[in-house]
Amino acid sequence: MQYRIEVITLAVADADAALTFYRDVLGFDLDVDWSPSPGFRVVQLTPPGSPASIQFGVGLTDAATGSARENYLVVTDVETAHVELTRRGATPGPVEHKADRANWAGRYRPGTDPDRTDYASSFTLTDPDGNTWRVQERGHRTVTHAPADESAR
Repeated sequence: MQYRIEVITLAVADADAALTFYRDVLGFDLDVDWSPSPGFRVVQLTPPGSPASIQFGVGLTDAATGSARENYLVVTDVETAHVELTRRGATPGPVEHKADRANWAGRYRPGTDPDRTDYASSFTLTDPDGNTWRVQERGHRTVTHAPADESAR
């Protein structure tokens, strides 16, 4: 049996503001915006290429608004993502990389990991309600900088 994450539910105060942020700023695709009654609304969006979605709305969760922390988005180029999201109106934190990757204990250093190692570089992002994300780089070298001969390194 495989268990896959399908949807992450976020608690938001204003579903329309959250929709604008996730669709227009982060570039997520709108899957559903359904409200069969005034006390219930489901807005579901999916990052392009992702098998998992987020949802928020009215009557979906009793979690405190903005209480989701450190959910991860994965990109192949963290520097490009940072520039792109800033241009779209987001206010991401600075790009940083794991200090002492071999013995990492939660500390970061400024800038992108010099080796562009998977999972090493990231930045944080906060939605209008305070839910936080970490945008992490994975697959940069295989997509854009794969050396022709690994033994040459």
